[in-house]
Amino acid sequence: MAVPDFQAMMLPVLRILADGRDWQARDVRKPVADALHLTEADLSELLASGRQSRFANRVAWGLIYLKRAGLVDTSRRGVYRITPRGEAVLREPPKRIDIPFLMQFPEFVEFRNSEGSVRETSGVLEEPATSELTPDEQIRAGHERLRRSLSALLLDKTKQASPQFFEHLVVELLVAMGYGGSQEDAASVVGQSGDGGIDGIIKEDRLGLENIYIQAKRWEGTVGRPVIQQFAGALQGQRARKGVLITTSSFTKDAIDYARNLQTTIVLIDGRQLAELMIEFGIGVSDVETIKLKKLDEDYFADE
Repeated sequence: MAVPDFQAMMLPVLRILADGRDWQARDVRKPVADALHLTEADLSELLASGRQSRFANRVAWGLIYLKRAGLVDTSRRGVYRITPRGEAVLREPPKRIDIPFLMQFPEFVEFRNSEGSVRETSGVLEEPATSELTPDEQIRAGHERLRRSLSALLLDKTKQASPQFFEHLVVELLVAMGYGGSQEDAASVVGQSGDGGIDGIIKEDRLGLENIYIQAKRWEGTVGRPVIQQFAGALQGQRARKGVLITTSSFTKDAIDYARNLQTTIVLIDGRQLAELMIEFGIGVSDVETIKLKKLDEDYFADE
C-alpha cells in the first residue's frame, strides 16, 4: 500500500502517545508504521526533494497538527507527550482524526486561519476554489500556502531551541540582513552585556557608525508594555538611540503603541515576522526547487 496522507497518521500517533510517556518524534515512526502495516518499500519512498522519506514527513506533520489542536504538547525540544485533551479524545475515539475533526478546537482554528490557506464555514473546512484561479495564480497561491506552513514550522522549531541557539540565530539573521559587518564581529558582542534587558549589541553597518542594542527572548506569553519600558530605560542608560526587541510570541497593542511614541527608536519583531525574515534571508531553510513561470511574449509575434 502507499503511504497514507498525514491526516491518517494522527489517530495512530495519538494512540502511541497514550501511555503518557515522553516520545521522541523519530521513535514514534516505527510503531505507527506497524499499526498502518506499511512495508519497507512504503517507508523508503522519498519526497520529490529526495532528502526525506514521505512517511517521516507525514508523521512530523501529524504531530504538528495534533500539537496545534492541543492534543499533544512538547515537554522539551523534539519530545512529545499526550495532553489531558488528547486523553479525553481517546476515551471516545473517532474513526479518524483529520482536519475537520480538529476544527472543533479554537487553537487549531486560529492556526489554520493564520496559515491563510483555509476558511471556516459553519464548522466545515473548505479549501479555496482553485478552479476559479488561472494556472499561474494557482501556483502562486500554492507557494503562499507552503510559505505560511513553513513559517509556522520555523516558529515552532525556534521556540523549542535553546536560549544560546536562539541568540546565535538572531545574530545570523541580522548579519544576513546587512548589519554587523561580519558574523565574527556580531557574535563577539551578543550576549555579553546583560544590562537591564539588553542581550547584545550589533553594529548598524560595516563601518560601525552606530550601535544597535538587542533584546531577544523566547517568550511564550504576549509581551506587554512593561517589557518595552524596561528595554527603553536600558537604552537610555546606554545613551543609545536604537534598539531591536525580538520575541517568538507577539506584542500587545499597548506595547506597540508605546514603542511607536518613544523618541528612542525601538523596532519590534514578533514571532510571525521573525519567521518571515528567516525565510527571506535564508536562515534555517534551504532551497528545494526553483520554478520559473513563463508568459507569452506578445512582442515576438507583433510583426507576424
